[in-house]
Amino acid sequence: MVGTSGAAGDRLVTVIARARNLPALTWLLLAVAAGHDAPWSADDSPLRVNQMAGPQFSLPQLVRATRFRDEGDYRNYLARLTALPESLRQLQIQLDSGRAAGWMPPRDALRRLPDQFASLLNADLAHHPLFAPFLAFPAEVPAAARAELSHAAKLTLHQAVIPAVQGFRDYLRGTWVPAARETLAATQLPHGSEYYTLSLQRYNTTRMTVQEIHDLGLTEVARLDAELRAVMKEAGFAGTLPEFRSFLRTDPRFQFTRAEDELAAFRDIAKRVDPQLPRLFAELPRLPYGVRAMAPEEGNNAPHYIAGAIDGSRAGYFEANVNNLAAWPRWTMDALFLHEAVPGHHLQSARAMEIQALPKIRRDYRNSGYGEGWGLYAEGLGKDLGLYTDPYSRFGRLSAEAHRACRLVVDTGLHSLGWSRTRAIDYLIGHAQLEQGFAEAEVDRYLVMPGQATAYKVGELRILALRERARAALGPRFDIRRFHNAVIDHGALPLTVLDQVIDDWIETERTRPAS
Repeated sequence: MVGTSGAAGDRLVTVIARARNLPALTWLLLAVAAGHDAPWSADDSPLRVNQMAGPQFSLPQLVRATRFRDEGDYRNYLARLTALPESLRQLQIQLDSGRAAGWMPPRDALRRLPDQFASLLNADLAHHPLFAPFLAFPAEVPAAARAELSHAAKLTLHQAVIPAVQGFRDYLRGTWVPAARETLAATQLPHGSEYYTLSLQRYNTTRMTVQEIHDLGLTEVARLDAELRAVMKEAGFAGTLPEFRSFLRTDPRFQFTRAEDELAAFRDIAKRVDPQLPRLFAELPRLPYGVRAMAPEEGNNAPHYIAGAIDGSRAGYFEANVNNLAAWPRWTMDALFLHEAVPGHHLQSARAMEIQALPKIRRDYRNSGYGEGWGLYAEGLGKDLGLYTDPYSRFGRLSAEAHRACRLVVDTGLHSLGWSRTRAIDYLIGHAQLEQGFAEAEVDRYLVMPGQATAYKVGELRILALRERARAALGPRFDIRRFHNAVIDHGALPLTVLDQVIDDWIETERTRPAS
């Protein structure tokens, strides 16, 4: 999408940055319109194929998200498979347009990209992710149709899909990745300074400057360094933080050796947290959620949440990384679960999807400042939900928070302040207690998603500030359960709009009859 350019674009960005009383939909539409001088919006950007995103992930996820209940569902899916080669051809044209314009991701971040397509090239369809629906049919599909559907899928995959994926992967390996830029910073792209500023505004939905975000990160990292040392002493460890981190990473008591044991441990956390949620929320969503393993092709990427269907036909899922068990020891689990499942992403997004009074676009709208800010805020609710019962899990929670604080420093450092990849990796290891491989994957993530990683801390601190504003204004009338629903019951909001929503809620609470 071609953005608004020149003085008009400057004025529109200023309107967005200063917006406070704009309705959520107005803010969203203005943000999309303010492409400024950058020639692409986020959704059609030629930067959107990388080691974190692209058909190597979206196609297997499509299978996991598609309904397969009857013969019609299977025929619709076959039609999608048939259209896949054309979709990849169009995507390649889009990538080429970016290459011609100088819009390329950093080469350092793309080393893993071509190999991530391996599962989609598997000629053994019994292990091909796109053929999985044809390995087990529901009873609603007539027996006479199953052989025909399976045969059609085999032909389509062998004759069309796999050759198209092979061609696209070869293009990436032979042409696109070698053409990627040597520089790291988003500000090195054409119109890069404007692009990075807009990315920060879009992800954070605030008007914080690069330097303000960087300085906030430094302050938070210093605070959390001190808190991490205090918890280390509480655990009775007499060494340094790096030595304590090494102990936590290597002591067998904290490690899993089997994927099924890690998944069972996460499910145990879910069973303990779910009954406690009514203590913190006046109303809860009905949509269930599950815990399952991430796909192998995602490698060392971070665990994440896959949203359920807005019509309630598909549950949400927290996907745990069982590809690298050593990277996710037991002391990291409480905070991770709270962020991705409940009361984090699943609870918030499922609640939004069920609020029928909202327009559908708002029930399904997401932005990182609000959504990731809520996820990090949710990590801080663990003690009230019966978690963080030992110093190791508390250290894990603080490490996770320090990780998000480091992102403010590292993202701005990489994209605007001249940081090297090595400096960024070392900073994460030193202050966020990350192991080497995960730190590398994190930095590469920031390189291909400029600004996104800053949203967590910015959003969390805004929600905490609003909570304290409400507590101070309402005194004994403050109800944490009602406050939490006030935050989530409007769907995801730009943080500037959330400010006004909570101010309005405070005024309503002042006059609400005592129950």
